[in-house]
Amino acid sequence: TYNASSTLQDQLEKLTDSDSLESEKVLSYNRANRAVAILCNHQRSVPKTHQKSMENLREKIDKKKETIEEAEKKVKEAKRNAKHGSEKEKIEYEKKKKQLDRLREQLIKLEVQETDRDENKTIALGTSKLNYLDPRISVAWCKKFNVPIEKIYNKTQRAKFRWAIDMAG
Repeated sequence: TYNASSTLQDQLEKLTDSDSLESEKVLSYNRANRAVAILCNHQRSVPKTHQKSMENLREKIDKKKETIEEAEKKVKEAKRNAKHGSEKEKIEYEKKKKQLDRLREQLIKLEVQETDRDENKTIALGTSKLNYLDPRISVAWCKKFNVPIEKIYNKTQRAKFRWAIDMAG
């Protein structure tokens, strides 16, 4: 347990960038947890549904990229209109620009999910997270990097580790 917790702490310090998106921070956490799971030899066989779920995720990513391309064209057009246009057209341009940014963030989230899912196919992360890691480390990490605790622990796990969550305030 000590080795597992200290490995998690070291890996979290190495892997987490405070400027990255929330989904990238969660990926960093999972990578740190993966290092612990490998240390503890928590292996599993590749799930039968892995290939299909990866294909579905790939399709979602491809569709999102197409949507982004269309949105980029709309933003360019709106920008042209806004240069010489009315206030309404300028507002429309800003709206389209924000939508494009949102789509790009969604794409990053999907790509991070794909990476995470593929990297975890043979490692059982739950075993180390529930039985070997000091939850105070995870809770403190969540607070430090403004990651909602729900992204790390599900409802049952949050109930189990309520004491650690309460300690962190």
